[in-house]
Amino acid sequence: MTAPADVHIRDLLADVYRAESRRIFATLIRLLGDFDLAEEALHDAFASAAEQWGRTGVPDNPRAWLVSAGRFKAIDTIRRRSRFDASLHEIAARIEELASSGGASDDDIEDDRLRLIFTCCHPALAPDTQVALTLREVCGLKTEEIAAAFLTTPSTIAQRIVRGKAKIRDTNIPYQVPAIGELAERLDSVLAVIYLVFNEGYSASSGESLTRADFSQEAIRLGRLLCELLPDPEALGLLALMLLQESRRTARASAEGDLVLLEDQDRSLWNRDHIAEGRSLVERALASQQFGVYTIQAAIAAVHADAPSAAKTDWSQIAALYDLLASANSSPVVELNRAVAVAMRDGPAAGLELIDAILARGDLADYHLAHAARADLCRRLGNADQARASYERALTLAKQEPERRFLVRRLREMV
Repeated sequence: MTAPADVHIRDLLADVYRAESRRIFATLIRLLGDFDLAEEALHDAFASAAEQWGRTGVPDNPRAWLVSAGRFKAIDTIRRRSRFDASLHEIAARIEELASSGGASDDDIEDDRLRLIFTCCHPALAPDTQVALTLREVCGLKTEEIAAAFLTTPSTIAQRIVRGKAKIRDTNIPYQVPAIGELAERLDSVLAVIYLVFNEGYSASSGESLTRADFSQEAIRLGRLLCELLPDPEALGLLALMLLQESRRTARASAEGDLVLLEDQDRSLWNRDHIAEGRSLVERALASQQFGVYTIQAAIAAVHADAPSAAKTDWSQIAALYDLLASANSSPVVELNRAVAVAMRDGPAAGLELIDAILARGDLADYHLAHAARADLCRRLGNADQARASYERALTLAKQEPERRFLVRRLREMV
């Protein structure tokens, strides 16, 4: 039988792991200089905590304790290996020197994830490798989750991650935030990474939960750090976009965890502080006249936030903003969102024509939201057979349980 104290420690460690493991990992990389050694040290540190905290009590600063434990576990590992590999003697000595120098302050630990992002987004790495590596190493997403975000296979993502770590090691890419003069060229990849992290939190790619608050909150924290470091208009626009979308979190799911569409959400539940801050950031970014796609998307989110009800949404303005977004960064997903806006402005037939053109090209054939949007427009037009077929296609593609339940309900409603 498991003792109550053991259960308490186990639950506490699970909470600490969820909240702190990637920060601890980032700091261990700085201290140890090696991804794989840091990952091993991270797990060794948590194993030590499981053994010791029940006897000695939980430390005042669990994160600092785990960083220290992981660092010394790594030293022990390198010492053991150096007995059989003379080339590891120098590495062991360097790590021991770091260990005796005092380690990591709270400020260092807070900045380590930003350092790690810029390392993973180094221009020596291919763009798709930058994003995949950062999502895995900075945020701890599984390869399957990253693959879902990229609409590709887990094996492809795994290969990108392995290549990225090897490139960082073999070319001695520095673990640091770049100098001001180098920041601009690295910014696009960093923004893309942060937004992908946020999207995984705002709408989880799979699983039982509609959202993952830890991911979206971490993305917003990283966005704030980036804006403090580099108040670029697009960094401001991305932070605005995340805040405006995050403002709707509470209203996006029912008490039972079921999906609630934007048009049906209780807008009194929207976070007005997030909305006010997001709107202010959008205005700053737009005023610069140097904004890009994140700022345009934030402006779209701000129009939704300003609408007192779904019926009073300014769909003409939203459709015009999607026109601007499509001209700045045309993609099938942007076209799909524009089609939905056109449907709301001009009627479902107009939107359906645009979605059918996208699907006819073969774009988004495996994207469940495209088929769900088509199904909804067919439903509104009274074409039950086509609506049912599109809902069924969306259901075969959806991996998130709340979305699957929503699609099943729609199908039942059409019987």
